[in-house]
Amino acid sequence: MKRIMKWGLLALILCMFLPIRAFADAAVGDMIITLGENLTAEQKQMLLAEMGAPADAEILTVTNKEEHDYLGSYIASRLIGTKAISSSSITLEKAGTGLKVDSKNINWVTEEMYVNALATAGVKDATVHVTAPIPVSGTAALTGVIKAYELSSDKTIPEEVKQAANEEMVKTAQLGDQVGTDEATALITKIKEKMAINPPKTEADVRAIIESAAKELGITLTEEQIQSLIDLFNKLKDLNIDWNAVGNQLTEAKEKLSTFLHSEEGQSFLDKLKSFFSSLIDAIKSFFS
Repeated sequence: MKRIMKWGLLALILCMFLPIRAFADAAVGDMIITLGENLTAEQKQMLLAEMGAPADAEILTVTNKEEHDYLGSYIASRLIGTKAISSSSITLEKAGTGLKVDSKNINWVTEEMYVNALATAGVKDATVHVTAPIPVSGTAALTGVIKAYELSSDKTIPEEVKQAANEEMVKTAQLGDQVGTDEATALITKIKEKMAINPPKTEADVRAIIESAAKELGITLTEEQIQSLIDLFNKLKDLNIDWNAVGNQLTEAKEKLSTFLHSEEGQSFLDKLKSFFSSLIDAIKSFFS
């Protein structure tokens, strides 16, 4: 018995020094892949080649049920569909890199929308590729990316935060249909920047931030659109999200915001704003003259 115990103890000690591979040991440059459950074998191989997946890459499966679980409250079931085909790869980067996303065959959710939603969920310092074998909306892909990040970083993202990130992505895309994709993305990014500088404490604070951000960007929102954003960001406010950490991940989205402000469209708005104030001043002068 003593001999058995000695050998058992020796085996245990040796195991402690063996290089056991675990998700928690994922290092910079490691890639984890998610594939939709309903992809054909040929489609899987095509997407893996597109991602440049190494032979030892960890591969996770995303089901249509998971897609419905996270999106069912925000968009119609028919838009989610009955098959899981959206896929993704996430490669861990060094601290301070921020989030970068590129996509293929995604026709509704933009790359910057993914960046914003992933930052809200707490995903950090990673390069993400979202893809599908045919054009799709892209809403389901966020589920897979978050799932892969949790496993690679050995961190559990609270369910309510995942839900909020999915809601943010969908609402941003819907707002994009109404006011313009660039405008919607710029607005969400600007709101987050303001929340990082001065975290809101009340719903009135949230409204003030949203209205201020929209005004600065020259985006006219209906009361319904404002209330929808208030509902979203009020929910995020109550989740105790670290907005400074979120802001640190938004390099790509901030670049998009800067591009928008310096674009012909953005400059046109600024010119109109200057013209408006100039006319207002002239009107005031004429009133008193």
